[in-house]
Formats: sequence, structure tokens, C-alpha cells
Amino acid sequence: MKTLHSLALFALSVFAAASANAAGSHAGDHADDDAVGKPGVAAKVTRTVKVDMTDSMRFTPANIDVKQNETVRFVVTNSGNLKHELVLGTEKDLKAHYEAMKKNPEMEHAEPNMVTLAPGKTGEIVWQFTKAGKVDFGCLQPGHYDMGMKGAVSVAKASGK
Repeated sequence: MKTLHSLALFALSVFAAASANAAGSHAGDHADDDAVGKPGVAAKVTRTVKVDMTDSMRFTPANIDVKQNETVRFVVTNSGNLKHELVLGTEKDLKAHYEAMKKNPEMEHAEPNMVTLAPGKTGEIVWQFTKAGKVDFGCLQPGHYDMGMKGAVSVAKASGK
């Protein structure tokens, strides 16, 4: 009986540790706010950009032009039959997160710089691009990024200020 009790406690502790690891908090790993911008305020949206995700592992459009300090609403649709996501970040951050996703494919996460969608669903990201330069985006579901499911937002320097 003592062995069974010990085994049950061991199994419970292994399950708890695995669950904590799989559910791990990603706060801060997805977007380096200084480099890619910050969550936008819906009332300050200046335009909406529709993005489609497909099982051909592509975003349409894959290249988006915005202006520095512009707040954009991305309306993202998954028209495929697989789960897809759009995550904004630096290439370095996206690659690091992608490696974590490959190790924990069922990891659930929700950050303001991303939207994860089941087939046929639509979601949105409201984002303010605070720095000129390039902001990458990609689908970090295992295998998708490697197959080319990525894109870029070109942020033009604000004039005058």
C-alpha cells in the first residue's frame, strides 16, 4: 500500500511539473516592445489590414507597409484546415519562441502581439508600430515557420517630428 501511495505521489508530481512546463508563462518572450512596438489602443486605429493564413504555409499579404507610430488593426483569418497563428516580433524572438513551440506543440499562450486561430476562425491584433524599421511575423506552429510561413511589416520613419 505504501508503494502504491508513493507511486501515486510521484506520478502526480511528474504530471504537475510537466503541466507547469507546458503551460509555461511566456510573458516578455514574444515581443521586444522597444524593437517591434506595443499593444495598440483600439480607439487610435488608423486603418485595418486583413491577413489570410492558409495551409500552403503562407500569409496574404506577406509584406505590409505602415508608418511609424501608426496603430493598425490586423484582422487575421485562418482559411486553412490546420491551426495557424500570426505572431509579431523580432526575427530572433520569433525563432526562439518557435524552438519552444517545437518542444511543446500543445503550449497555449496569449499575448497582445499574437493571435492563434482554429481552422475557419478570425481574430485580431491591434498594434502600434513605434519604431521605424522591420517587424517580422510568423506562424510558430511546429513545422509552419520552417516551411516559409512568415512575413514582414516595413515601418516607414515618421516625417517632421
